[in-house]
Formats: sequence, structure tokens, C-alpha cells
Amino acid sequence: MLRVLLVCVQTSLLAMLFSPRSEAHNGPPFPIITDQRVGPCIISLWTHPDVGTGLFFVMIDPLPGGTIPKDLKVQVGVQPISGRLAEVVYPAWLENLRGQVEYKTEVQFDQQEFWRVRLILSSSAGGGEAVSKVEATPPGFGRWDLLLYLLPFLGVGFLWVTAITKRRRLRKVRAQQAS
Repeated sequence: MLRVLLVCVQTSLLAMLFSPRSEAHNGPPFPIITDQRVGPCIISLWTHPDVGTGLFFVMIDPLPGGTIPKDLKVQVGVQPISGRLAEVVYPAWLENLRGQVEYKTEVQFDQQEFWRVRLILSSSAGGGEAVSKVEATPPGFGRWDLLLYLLPFLGVGFLWVTAITKRRRLRKVRAQQAS
């Protein structure tokens, strides 16, 4: 039984060390702008700002009594607050959702720091901008995620092997006492 456990541990460690880098995230997107009027629309901007590829979701509602322009273009510009890089503007695409107008875009964050985020709307009915900031965060622990999530299973396996070993020793002691 102990050999089986050791083989499992060795296999898990080898898989962790030689696995490709995972791009996981921790937690759901969160809002950085909510229900703000920008041009002919009311917008909310949600983000999942992972270092590497960050996601932005723009939810758009019409003004009371109005409609969302058909030719609406949405862009998201990002720049480090430190000013070490120039602003890069990314176009957003319309997501196919039922009853909700949502645009989505992916932006590139090269390192963990605070970034200035500029949301740009343009259409024949008018346009506008909204500005916020966000901190780009690392996407999980990379290869260490596997070890972290494997620890509870290794603990249960260790307890199981310990219980089996104690039970065998107890049987041997009882067998020796009976003879």
C-alpha cells in the first residue's frame, strides 16, 4: 500500500513539474464602472484583469425612452499609470446574448501594476468616454496550483495508509498473543 502511495505522489510531482503553464484565474469578474452615462448609453464595465490576457465586459443599456445605436463601436484603452508604455486601444465585439447588449474585449497586461482604463463609445448618435483604473493580477499560482489543490487528496491518502498500517500491526500483535 505504501508503494502505491509513493508511486502516486511521484507521478503527481512529475506531472506538476513538466506540465505546461496554466492560464487559470481566481474569482469572477468585478465592476470598475457601474451605471454611468456615456454618450447615448448607460454603461457598466466589468473586468477580469489577469496578467497576460485580461478580459473586459461592457454592459450597455439605452437611456430611458431611447435605443442603443445600431452603429455603436466600443473600444477599451489601457495604459500603465506609471506611463512607462503608451496607451493601447483594443476594439470590443458584440457578444450574442439574449436581451442584454454586451461587448467583450481582451487586452494585454505585461506585468502586475495599476493600469488606467479608458472606455470609448462612438456612434452616429454621439459618443463619449469613461475612465477608471484597475490592478492587473497574476493568474493563479501557475504550476504550484496543482500541488496546492493536490494537498488535501495526499492528506486523505496518508491517513488511509496510516490506518491500514496500524490495523495490520494490531492484527499481527493479536495473532502473536493468541499463539
